[in-house]
Formats: sequence, structure tokens, C-alpha cells
Amino acid sequence: MTDAALTAEDILVAAEDALRRFGPDKATVVDVARALGVSHGSVYRHFASKAALRDAVALRWLHRISQPLRQIADDASPPPKRLREWFDKLRELKRSKALDDPELFATYHAIAIESRDVVTQHVADLTGQIAHIVRDGMNGGDFVQGDAAATASALFSATLRFHQPVHASEWGTPDNDAAFEAVWSLLERALKA
Repeated sequence: MTDAALTAEDILVAAEDALRRFGPDKATVVDVARALGVSHGSVYRHFASKAALRDAVALRWLHRISQPLRQIADDASPPPKRLREWFDKLRELKRSKALDDPELFATYHAIAIESRDVVTQHVADLTGQIAHIVRDGMNGGDFVQGDAAATASALFSATLRFHQPVHASEWGTPDNDAAFEAVWSLLERALKA
């Protein structure tokens, strides 16, 4: 590949491959450049530092989670149904990433921990999506009136065990679904108008 044809997207794909092969501790910008057949300076023309590249990789990975959720949040179905569907999808996305490829999931989790600003933006995006659904439910009389943003934050926090990567080892256990149903039942009763 020539420097002129090199795009940020090309670099991100190569960076993901390098992370998959070498892990977060050993993958370097030189590995990414070598895979693309360019100098590491070419990579730095698109990303100012290794940290910026890792942040972009983390953002890309987190976007793969937030985008399908946004489609649910923006759907026109009844808010109670949409809210449950949103959390089911969040759990499904996280669970499939963690259980289908645990090493890659651990790699992305490690990168995400380093990219605190990216993770903060991601959580704000997710809670904003929840708030959108909750606000629709409050406006339509499905949910008790209140602060939609605070309610969204509380819902997200109450369900952390089921989507926060630190709990990934629990997601495949036989009682995980039943535990979620118990928590969801409480939340649903609290939300009902």
C-alpha cells in the first residue's frame, strides 16, 4: 500500500489484527505499519500517538456495540418493550463477544480501560439512549414521571453485572439469565406509572 492510498480505516483494521495477534501489551505501531507495508511515520500522520490509535480502536469496537442499540432506542415500538429489547441486545452483544472470543474480548477490555475518555463517552451515549426510551415512556404514560437522565443512569448501574466486562466470567453461568430476570422484574415494577 502506498502512503497516498492509506486511510485511517486501513490503519484501524491493521491495528485490530495486530492486537489480535500480539495482544495489547506487545502490539506496536511498527507492527501496524509493517502489516500495511508503510513506515510507522505514515501511521502517525493519521494518529498522533500510539495512545490516539488505541483510543480509535477502542472507539471503533465500542461503536459496534452502541450502533445496534441506537437502532432499538430510535424505534417506534412501545417504550416498555423497547427498553427490554435494548437491554437484551446489550447483554447479547457483550456476551457473544466475551464468550465467542474471550482472548480478543480481554484485549479490547484492556484497551478500553486505558481509553477512559472513550469509555466515558461510550457510557454517556448508552445512558443517553436509555434516557431517550425512558423519556418516551414518561411522555406516553408508560413510566412514572421523573428525571429521565437520572432514571437511565440508575437502570444502567442496576444492570452492570450483566454487561460490565469485569463480570464477563459470570455471563455464561446457568443462573445468569434468572438473575437478570429477577433484577429486571424489580426495575420494571419501579418504572410502571
